[in-house]
Amino acid sequence: MTSHSNLFTSLVAAALLTACAPDTRDPDISVERGKQLYDQKCAACHGADAVGAGPESLGLGTPPPDLTTLKAQNRGIFPQNFVMSVIDGFDRRDHLNSVMPEFGNEDLGPNVQVEDGGVSTPIPSDLIALSAYLESIQR
Repeated sequence: MTSHSNLFTSLVAAALLTACAPDTRDPDISVERGKQLYDQKCAACHGADAVGAGPESLGLGTPPPDLTTLKAQNRGIFPQNFVMSVIDGFDRRDHLNSVMPEFGNEDLGPNVQVEDGGVSTPIPSDLIALSAYLESIQR
């Protein structure tokens, strides 16, 4: 084998080992990551300020909800599970005007095990981050 063949073989072997190695980085579930996701996936309909007046909301029939008042509408408690289920698409409204995409069909990042009452539930990291951002903007 030539030195170029050995180098190529070594590079391919290293790439394969890297591809097979588990990702040990902690998933980003920060409010900052949630803001980034919101700007990419939600602001077009819900507006940059999340009050429901984004440019893509025109002509939808019913305006998207004001996402800054979710806590106030739920007796001062942010409805995290409900919010995540709506974003994911699990809790879909059967109303004809419900045009929100089901983001659960997309890659929402690696799962994070969330403990609640002794029960561990895997939740996609981007779903947690987006929920954290929405909770941070409550009025």
